[in-house]
Amino acid sequence: MAITVNIYYTGVNGAAVKFVEEMIAGKTVERIRQEKGNLRYDYFFSADDAETVLLIDSWENQEAIDAHHESPMMRTILELREKYQLHMRVERYLAEDEIPASDRKFIRS
Repeated sequence: MAITVNIYYTGVNGAAVKFVEEMIAGKTVERIRQEKGNLRYDYFFSADDAETVLLIDSWENQEAIDAHHESPMMRTILELREKYQLHMRVERYLAEDEIPASDRKFIRS
């Protein structure tokens, strides 16, 4: 069962955006996307809060997340979080196999 983790990074004076820029420039994002079991690793910028960045991070299963947490990329992430003094709010979701018909009628393909 796929697991998606939404991580809201919040800082001050553009720190969250600088964190993302360094994650991308240093190729850490690219390496994470290549890890076995990674389904998605994408950052989004808030229209309401310039100091918050959302990371949508999806994995095939808990084993893939655990392996990621033991990877060299995790050390880089931890160092950058500390460098930019980011605070985090985390949400975790388990994917359902199918979107219910009652919800599908509201989705435009």
